[in-house]
Amino acid sequence: MLRLSPAGYKRFGQAGSFEINFGGGEANVAVSLANYNIPVEFVSRVPKNDIGESCIRQLNGFGVNTTHLLRGGERIGIYFAEKGAVARPSKVIYDRAYSAFSELKPDMLDWNEILEDAEWFHWSGITPAVSESTAQICLEAIKTANRLGITVSCDLNYRKKLWKWGKQAIDVMPEMVANCDLVMGNEEDAQMCLGIEPENSNVAKGQIDSDDYSLVSQKIMEQFPRVKKVITTLRESVSANHNNWSGVIWDGSQLIKSKTYAITHIVDRVGGGDSFMGGLIYGMLHFGDDKKALDFAVAASALKHTIEGDFNMVTIDEVMSLVGGNVSGRVDR
Repeated sequence: MLRLSPAGYKRFGQAGSFEINFGGGEANVAVSLANYNIPVEFVSRVPKNDIGESCIRQLNGFGVNTTHLLRGGERIGIYFAEKGAVARPSKVIYDRAYSAFSELKPDMLDWNEILEDAEWFHWSGITPAVSESTAQICLEAIKTANRLGITVSCDLNYRKKLWKWGKQAIDVMPEMVANCDLVMGNEEDAQMCLGIEPENSNVAKGQIDSDDYSLVSQKIMEQFPRVKKVITTLRESVSANHNNWSGVIWDGSQLIKSKTYAITHIVDRVGGGDSFMGGLIYGMLHFGDDKKALDFAVAASALKHTIEGDFNMVTIDEVMSLVGGNVSGRVDR
């Protein structure tokens, strides 16, 4: 997608111009993995024009393979992002109707060819929200990955403003999640996509009980027996600029908790969950240890909150430095 944002903390009504970035759920994860030297391919569709080519060049510049990214359609999907401050929340306006991606058709992609040498397939709940055809394509990809023995992960990523094509998330997502090995989501995602909600947390008041998520995770595993791990990001919103950020993994028998980072001066929170997922996939592949993978993911996503734009432009060394406790922010020279 193309992201357009007013400079600084201006409201949409104050903007005389917009800053331009590219981003989007799965693309953000792909860039994170490429930064960690993981071979990764991003599959999508952009228009065959200068804007589409600019998007592809940026992804390629980060080391993301776009071999099967299609060119076609009339326009790229757009979203407008306004940064919140203190008690004023951030705001997003989507302009994705009739985009090149939304008009993808199942016969345009050969998932057997695309996934032939893959080890991991990741998707987010934003994809099936965009259109009925993208939901069909995503389910086809998931089932192909299952057939090929590829690990499948999902970020539930509920976006109420996108589910406009005739069905709601609860009508579509369960069949897709049933074919996943790892599922990530927060409290709203679990409720709106799967009908499962925490009992003791009050998100509106910024009160998060991490122990509550063991119950939610157990319910997810009971409902979807294929799922081996449930991952939850925990965001306590003190204000739009100050969040406490952590995560947990339920592995079927225990709840593994990360440390909590107090992010007191958020630069840009968009892409925080995607950077977490990118860090988690890297950690699962590299460490082979759930706790180490979780610590890496939380640290990586904490750093993302300090970076403008959707992409998490950090290195393994920078993440590991934060994991090791280096929070001073001293100049590195």
